[in-house]
Amino acid sequence: MVGPLPMAGRVVLITGGTGGIGKATATGLATLGARVGITGRDLARAESAAADIRAASANQAVDAFAADMSSQAEVRRLAVAVLEVYPRLDVLVNNVGGFWAHRHATADGLELTFALNHLAPFLLTNLLLDRLKASAPARVVTISSGAQSMGRVDFDDLQSARHYSGQRAYNQSKLANIMFTNELARRLAGTGVTANSLHPGVVRTNFGAEDQAWFLSVISGVARPLLKTPAQGAQTPIYLASSPDVDGVTGQFFVNRKSKPANKLASDADRAARLWQVSADLVGIPPA
Repeated sequence: MVGPLPMAGRVVLITGGTGGIGKATATGLATLGARVGITGRDLARAESAAADIRAASANQAVDAFAADMSSQAEVRRLAVAVLEVYPRLDVLVNNVGGFWAHRHATADGLELTFALNHLAPFLLTNLLLDRLKASAPARVVTISSGAQSMGRVDFDDLQSARHYSGQRAYNQSKLANIMFTNELARRLAGTGVTANSLHPGVVRTNFGAEDQAWFLSVISGVARPLLKTPAQGAQTPIYLASSPDVDGVTGQFFVNRKSKPANKLASDADRAARLWQVSADLVGIPPA
């Protein structure tokens, strides 16, 4: 007799689940039996992706939510919708992100890379924390990048207003993902909610296509056959969302399902606490 699927009865929300790593992660977790919610900027596209995931996973419990995560108002609206639909939330996978060669401003007047890659998961996680705590043991999984190793957080110019470099802004945002995760893990100690971050590998997706830098075009054209598939890139987020091997493991950075050292700046508790305070101010939530 076949036993229950390992994620049966669990509820997972994955941001940016309409393609790439997010969609592959959603498919993997739905295949394991989870009820999965995905987000996309366009509801029709999100519904289409959800239909694909249902078919690929043989699991009908896949929900679609629409939100432009670069907008704080839409992140807040998304959180309300998720809380209305899901009485429990076992896993939040912060996957949405992007790269832009040129500086863009969001509806909130913030630099887009920092707003989408860092502030959106920061805000959404905080808005869903009470539900995660009530569902404990629960997990927060945030997808960073190997680019974090080159990052530094410039507190004097977080919005890259003085000088913009797409790569520097991206590196900063991916380091911020890990600093946020580490500070979140400290704040959640004893609650039964863990927080970990990861590098999925260099994956064959349409990443950065909206405003592509020349070197990304080169990588896409020349190295594309050597890059990971989205399914391969999804292995570590699926592992962190579902595996009993990481029960109780928190505040770690993973590569290929193994805990690895991250940028040494990510382990600076004072910097992480400062980033939390600044981020809380920028999204309008209490810092405590």
